[in-house]
Amino acid sequence: MGKTVAVIGASNHREKFGNRALRAYASQGYTVIPIHPTETLVEGLPVYKSVLDVPGPIDMASFYVPPEVGEQVIEQVIAKGIREIWLNPGADSDALIEKTRALGVRPIVACSIVSLGLNPYAL
Repeated sequence: MGKTVAVIGASNHREKFGNRALRAYASQGYTVIPIHPTETLVEGLPVYKSVLDVPGPIDMASFYVPPEVGEQVIEQVIAKGIREIWLNPGADSDALIEKTRALGVRPIVACSIVSLGLNPYAL
């Protein structure tokens, strides 16, 4: 059984990386949970406003939001018990990395789509 991943900043716009990541994880057998404050459905999946609204555990979170948004939600991610946190290009900043570490988690600063062995531009 694959991991459960929350895509922070999931989008209905298929050209955005928050959508590409959702599709990439799903294609690799992950259970994908879209997180977005205003969307209700992304790629046919129900969207949650926060990881705290998701019933059950989440194994990892992949951030596709501006760093200042990430700084606002990182405490919720940690409070949910998520310890594998990916800060993708454009979602990372020194302040967010520092805050994540201060909360006791070492973030992975890299492209989570590439880590799956996929080309994000081919999705």
